[in-house]
Amino acid sequence: MKKWLLALLLLPTLVLAEDTLDTGDTAWMMISTALVLLMTPAGLALFYAGMTRSKNIINTYAMVMGAFVVAFVVWIIAGYSIAFGTAESAAVQNVIGGFGNVMLSGISWNELSGTYPTYVFIAFQGTFAAITVAIASGSAIERMKFSSWMLFVILWGLVVYAPITHMVWGGDGAYLFDEGALDFAGGTVVHMNGGLAGLVLAVLLGRREGYQKTAIKPISIVLTAVGAALLWFGWYGFNGGSAFGANAIAGLAVLTTTVATAVAGVTWMVLEWIVYKKPTLLGIASGIIAGLVSITPAAGFVSVGGAFIIGIVGAVFAFYGVTVLKKKLGYDDSLDAFGIHFLAGLWGAIATGIFALNDQDLLWDGPLKASGDRMGQIFVQFESVLIVGLFTLVGTVVVYYIVSALTGGARVDEETESRGLDETSHGERGFNF
Repeated sequence: MKKWLLALLLLPTLVLAEDTLDTGDTAWMMISTALVLLMTPAGLALFYAGMTRSKNIINTYAMVMGAFVVAFVVWIIAGYSIAFGTAESAAVQNVIGGFGNVMLSGISWNELSGTYPTYVFIAFQGTFAAITVAIASGSAIERMKFSSWMLFVILWGLVVYAPITHMVWGGDGAYLFDEGALDFAGGTVVHMNGGLAGLVLAVLLGRREGYQKTAIKPISIVLTAVGAALLWFGWYGFNGGSAFGANAIAGLAVLTTTVATAVAGVTWMVLEWIVYKKPTLLGIASGIIAGLVSITPAAGFVSVGGAFIIGIVGAVFAFYGVTVLKKKLGYDDSLDAFGIHFLAGLWGAIATGIFALNDQDLLWDGPLKASGDRMGQIFVQFESVLIVGLFTLVGTVVVYYIVSALTGGARVDEETESRGLDETSHGERGFNF
């Protein structure tokens, strides 16, 4: 055989030997990115829109979809750099990654993150940034100016989301990462963060007119149920993709996600049967989301048994938050972003330390992996939820007041609220009948 022909036949082998790109991992990460994208402008938007009133359904959907597109642009401009860049100062690196990768400067199109392109990682993480702030919209619907919301999305993504992401997932030098906090796919970064931001908005905006005095009926529970189903479908990219490859850990995350979600849906249904004598479709959908949220920080770390317990307790926490705590404290968390996302996310983050398998191939660096110190790991988990909670609380308050000052107040006037934000803010109707 001629030498040139032999070289040609061996070329693919030589290329693979020199390049660490894995086509299976790359394909999985691109699919996961698409799945997480589906979660926001389709899943979350429908889930929220179905629970609002007919006069605000367009505005509710627009707040979620608008948040996604704006937040993703902000992520590319500076969010990624703050979250995953490298700061020159070690002290700064504890909290943010710096501004060396603004507009993705310094990152080549063919650069790799492990076994797949860095550009895919950037897109994947951008969908996380977008859904996190969109979650918060559920607490502010029917009374927040759309202009104020859009500005809030921009500032909050830079001031709150990106630094928290860096502290938890930013690698060596990032504060909570170095402490050994375990958060597989976003219990603290996404759900506690977005849910608590929602509560802050709900409190600062004030209650909707007629809240707890007149019935506020959802336009379509069916739309909400469809949204929940799409969220569950997309969550396989959310949790499975956080294994960063088509591997056994992704398989574990897919199974634990399914188990926790199903058992949480059953738990909420049983609780409603016991308390209200009737199981509702909205309750089953809410239980599903509570299960998804609860298992997110633990999905790649726990056994099937751990997933069962996490799902059951997560549903109980969220059920209490939605049906009891909100009434006791009197805040108007319109669509229960705090009750479900924050409380279930809080439980999931702590439960990760309790139920994580002491398996060196599963765990990130931390007390449990380093020395089998489970109590030390649980302590770190408590530390992480405390730091994230305080940072989100203070950061969201600051951002809100800046936005309110720049937009002449963040809340719509009484007439606009009474007529509904669909026609007054967007000139559209959700249903022409």
